[in-house]
Amino acid sequence: MTAVELPANAPAQTSAAPHVRILCILFFFSGFPALIYQLTWQRSLFRIFGVNSESVTIIVTAFMLGLGLGSLCGGWISRRTNVRPLLLLGVIELATAAFGLASLQIFEKVGAQVADLPLPALAAINLVLVLVPTLLMGATLPILVAYLARLSGQIGDAVGTLYFVNTLGAGAACLVCAILIFPFLGMHAAITIAAGINIAVGAGAIAAHVLPGRSTTNDSPKSANASGTPPILGTGLVVLLAMAGGFISLSYEIYLFRVMSFASGSSSLAFAITLYAFLTGIAVGARQAGQSCRTLAPQAALRKAASDLIWANLFGALFLPLMTQLAWTGAGAISVTVVITYLIARQWGALLPYLSQFGIAADEQIGQRTALLYFANIVGCASGAILTGFVLTDYFGLRQISAILLVGGTMSAFALIAVGETTRQERYLLGRLAVAVLVFGLGANFLLSQRLLENLQAKTLTDRDFLHVVENHSGIITVDNEGTVFGNGMYDGRFNTDLKSDRNGIVRPYALSLFHPAPRQVLMIGLSSGSWAQVIANNPDVESLTIVEINRGYVELIAKHDNVKSILNNPKIRIIEDDGRRWLRHHPDAQFDAVVSNTTWHFRANAANLLSSEFLGLVQQHLKPGGVYFYNTTNSRRAQRTGCTAFSHGARFLNHMVLSQTPIAWDHARWRRTLETYSIDGKPEFASDEADRARLDALMADFRQDGPTIEPCPQLLEATAGQKLITDDNMGTEWRYFLGLE
Repeated sequence: MTAVELPANAPAQTSAAPHVRILCILFFFSGFPALIYQLTWQRSLFRIFGVNSESVTIIVTAFMLGLGLGSLCGGWISRRTNVRPLLLLGVIELATAAFGLASLQIFEKVGAQVADLPLPALAAINLVLVLVPTLLMGATLPILVAYLARLSGQIGDAVGTLYFVNTLGAGAACLVCAILIFPFLGMHAAITIAAGINIAVGAGAIAAHVLPGRSTTNDSPKSANASGTPPILGTGLVVLLAMAGGFISLSYEIYLFRVMSFASGSSSLAFAITLYAFLTGIAVGARQAGQSCRTLAPQAALRKAASDLIWANLFGALFLPLMTQLAWTGAGAISVTVVITYLIARQWGALLPYLSQFGIAADEQIGQRTALLYFANIVGCASGAILTGFVLTDYFGLRQISAILLVGGTMSAFALIAVGETTRQERYLLGRLAVAVLVFGLGANFLLSQRLLENLQAKTLTDRDFLHVVENHSGIITVDNEGTVFGNGMYDGRFNTDLKSDRNGIVRPYALSLFHPAPRQVLMIGLSSGSWAQVIANNPDVESLTIVEINRGYVELIAKHDNVKSILNNPKIRIIEDDGRRWLRHHPDAQFDAVVSNTTWHFRANAANLLSSEFLGLVQQHLKPGGVYFYNTTNSRRAQRTGCTAFSHGARFLNHMVLSQTPIAWDHARWRRTLETYSIDGKPEFASDEADRARLDALMADFRQDGPTIEPCPQLLEATAGQKLITDDNMGTEWRYFLGLE
């Protein structure tokens, strides 16, 4: 963190400089635990309420609204003339630590009681769960802004300085979480570390308050009014612009992460890096805006604010063309995302300090007006989370969302240009520049981003379009010309049910009768291409197949492929759009002979939610006596060891685990009889000719119980001795894989 520069024309602030610097240092470290809490609480709440887009939107929005309401409370407190900012900061930090230490236990207990409530009720409960800590966190900014601004009369500088140090602390915490805390220590340790930092900051703030010379922290609110500049914009306009800025900046964060997620295959580390770049950009932009507010005349600062938004649009306009044309560089494209994320966030991060300077008077209501502006910004952010994350992504692709954001940025720049007291020629010049950037961005997106997804997925400049693309709020699904399905840039299956032409490991669902004598009621978590569903539903013993799929886009794709589309009309099959773990918690009485999950890659974001020992315990509760759980470990030895530890009996079957609480009834003769009678859409899979009998003989030989394709749990446990189990707390390999630790 750079040293905080103090205005030379503020004697009161000069005398209080040591306290201001102490305050800024403490506020920097206050941002550190706030981000740790946010990441950890979101993960904990996702596990309880699901990681479908509805739950994600609710949790993020609840967190933001809590901060906004906290800012209003802080604004009301700041009106008091006897507020001691360091003492109050200390009390808030200690209170936050007390809640933080108990937070995960509170979330678990409440989540267990409310799992069956409807979506609106869950939204309210999420808000209540995070209300206390977010109120405390949100209250600090307007209180501290009021204190600093009363010393100097420079509202924008005060907001920029505090926003800079706090957001920079949050960005640093994001990086530390990604490379140290989450990979090595886990969620509970993260909460303990965050609470420890809260306690240290709280103790430091209280100590600074009681040290000799603290009288400088209680300057009269009017001590610096003479040095302040009067507002040049009306309250209504700055509130609207603050809301627009929050909406567009949060929408950019969602949009940029969506691209990064696709390019990286849904990596947790990619999310952390994107968030780090975004927060750091916001912090630097806020600091630069604060310095401009202090050194520039009001109208010059207003022109600078408009120019910053035009630059933001230019960086946004360059993003997709650069990603498309540089996709062949692999890691280079990821670096482009990080740099552009930082640059866009830096330009938009400058807006709030500028608006504070332009629209807030340096009087006794500084804190309250700052709180109102901050609240408006938070409301805009929450609206961006809902409308962009949940609505726009359903109706528009990445290129269309980019165009919408460019138009929004241009309109915001026009608003600042229009209210500036500059010459007509200057306004005309800035306006033309804004329009030129918009036209350039729209044209570049149309001409240079034609095969964005194709290039990013292939990591080369390809000349072939995808066969199908589905973009919705749950993610991006693509299908190449060979019928291979990709979910958010990672392999997710093929459209193939032909066991005699097994290109996708389709033998695995066919093998269900090998280890269960009569799988009548089956639950399948995940749908993908529908190939597995088609095979299992047509098993002669299966009477009903319940499928829980988080992304309805797969249903759209299945309807377009002849070899699987019949599952959409199969009376045996019921397809439910939900998070698999959440559905199981919501239906404690549902019992199945077999639960099947062709689980995604073990290192992808949130994959541990379906691989942890806690989830395996949840599955056990839904198995009938003699029931089996059959799931993909994508060759993770940790996942396989975890399965063998959670269940009494089991074995590895290829890259899957077959687990049960009772001895598994392996029966190759039964399996062969089932295969001989298999028929899909009225077409027998095996004829009674010599060639098909030979194929069945080969299958029985390849998958004999003492062969390499089957590894019983006793042998597996011996081979994986020393491997750590996957738990909800340690999150498996999600944070370790991309660091080369797994």
